[in-house]
Amino acid sequence: MTALDGLVARRTTTAQQIADGLSQRILAGAFRPGERLRESAIAAELGIARNTVREAVRLLEHGGLVRFEVNRGAVIISPTPETVAELYTARQRLETAALAAPLSADQLTVAEEAYARLETATASHERADIVAADLAFHAAIVAALGSSRIDAFYAGLTRELRFYLMALSAHEREYENPSKVVSEHEPLMEAVRAGDTQRAQREASHHIETNAERVQRILAAHNDG
Repeated sequence: MTALDGLVARRTTTAQQIADGLSQRILAGAFRPGERLRESAIAAELGIARNTVREAVRLLEHGGLVRFEVNRGAVIISPTPETVAELYTARQRLETAALAAPLSADQLTVAEEAYARLETATASHERADIVAADLAFHAAIVAALGSSRIDAFYAGLTRELRFYLMALSAHEREYENPSKVVSEHEPLMEAVRAGDTQRAQREASHHIETNAERVQRILAAHNDG
């Protein structure tokens, strides 16, 4: 007898499949921030049990895309000035910590590949692809810390931020100029290539602070509207 006796590998549950599908649609902007997820309507449209939908929504809650409110039930997360500030503060601290030492040859290769994907994505003018590639580039930098736990934490952080960026920038025109998106990252990438840690940290901080201010402005305009 071994410690694995009786363990059976199971296929993904229906609830997980529904959660994955809803997650993709939330991140793509199909749902608005603060919008209620009506479990009965989802169950009826998909022809599945409401309990299955409820389980899927709970999975989304654990993933940070949904929260439960009194008298409303499950609602899509909605950005506030405080949550946006916290997200960008966490990004800044993690990325500057990752850049405190020059990247190794392997780490630099990963960063270069992520930067190349960002260049390709910006040329497509597809907002979702650009946002994903942008955050993936920064995740490649954080990966230099060499901690799978930090990588998982950062993935959750950028998952939330990705939704906010998609939702808040829906009417922005910044992605119509791909050269601007790339140029914003170029000074950071050049410093990383040069192994200039102080300049890399300075460029990362400037980039993150500038984007945090932009998101806060968009959020303020969105709330005023």
